[in-house]
Amino acid sequence: MSERGPATAASHDSSPESPSAPATTAPLTAARRTGLLVTFILGGLTALPPLSMDMYLPALPQVTDVLNSPAATIQLTLTACLAGMALGQLVIGPMSDKWGRRRPLLAGMVVYVLATAICALAPTAELLISFRLLQGLAGAAAIVIARAVVRDLYDGVEMARFFSTLMLISGAAPIIAPLIGGQVLRFADWRGVFVVLTVVGTVLTLMVWRGLGETLPPERRHTGGVGAALRTMRGLLGDRVFTGYTLTGGFSFAVLFSYISASPFVVQEIYGASPQAFALLFGLNSVGLILVGQINGKLLVGRVSLDKVLAVGIGIITAAAVALLLMSTGVFGEVGLTAIAAALFVLMSAMGVVLPNTNAQALMRTPHAAGSASALLGTSSFLVGAIASPLVGIAGEDTAVPMALVQLACALLALSAFLGLCRPWRTTPSGPADASGPAGA
Repeated sequence: MSERGPATAASHDSSPESPSAPATTAPLTAARRTGLLVTFILGGLTALPPLSMDMYLPALPQVTDVLNSPAATIQLTLTACLAGMALGQLVIGPMSDKWGRRRPLLAGMVVYVLATAICALAPTAELLISFRLLQGLAGAAAIVIARAVVRDLYDGVEMARFFSTLMLISGAAPIIAPLIGGQVLRFADWRGVFVVLTVVGTVLTLMVWRGLGETLPPERRHTGGVGAALRTMRGLLGDRVFTGYTLTGGFSFAVLFSYISASPFVVQEIYGASPQAFALLFGLNSVGLILVGQINGKLLVGRVSLDKVLAVGIGIITAAAVALLLMSTGVFGEVGLTAIAAALFVLMSAMGVVLPNTNAQALMRTPHAAGSASALLGTSSFLVGAIASPLVGIAGEDTAVPMALVQLACALLALSAFLGLCRPWRTTPSGPADASGPAGA
């Protein structure tokens, strides 16, 4: 497969669009591909899921009290949003392969804004869970289409580098979101968090409408209905290596999401930290993820095999999960928040090489069906994360053992998928997977 940089992909425009007019359906020019605005928009789209999740995290204990529901039930508001994002990607990804990226993205963003506004008014936990599901279904458009747009514009090493650049932007969301959430709770209750998310979604929708043109020209779009989409996905899943990277990324994301779901209770309820202190620790962990992601994109990609970097990253995540389990079970005696926070920092930082590189390795095999491939990548990650979320609270709010157990189990599954399916010591660079059947790998 050739490595196509931003200056060599096809374009139908010879000049940038007028800044005073809305973006048209013409593909982006080479000059605009690397433009700051387009990069910022794509970063904002990939940041929407962590914004939707993490800004809400400091409010979880308050929601539990106000809605008079157990912690396990309130954690289902996270699970519902995550499950919605997983299922929504299966629908919106193939839609974007058929109709282009722009129209499904705008429709999804509008519904996301409406669902988020309704979440702010939900009087019961059951209603909040329902609208969080709708919020996730609509918000799926942001992340699945952002990945597909990157695949439209980049290939090979350039794509891996651009994913790391996006991590610089989207990785700021987990830092900013809990801090904003913690500050919102100083002046309003948990409903204020959803008001802020509604404003963020509205601004991002307007930016997409004004600044992001169509990146999938008509001649590259798929025809056919649901059956064709299912055949495409079946062909992608028939490629052992693509499936391996998809599962590796999915189980790694589950490690991350078990931390996201459990950490508000572990840090605040078990170790007695304030919402603001929790937000600060969460932000520091996200700084580690961003820094490692930039080391990956600027120093490692193009110099070290992506599979070697992936192997080291997964190994570090597994080791950190083992340390967390040993500490939470009392093997090292009574440990304080500092030791737990240090292990979580190492675990989160390693995500900076695992997540972008699994996406890049999988999407490099699927230039013919980037939307469907992106949907499978996202769905596997969000679905496994949604399953992991309630498991971390199964033993109540007084122990961190379930979080550590789930993290270790998912890390070992990610390692097994990487070694058993990707087989990095045997796999050589190959052509893209055939959408109509398994690829020989």
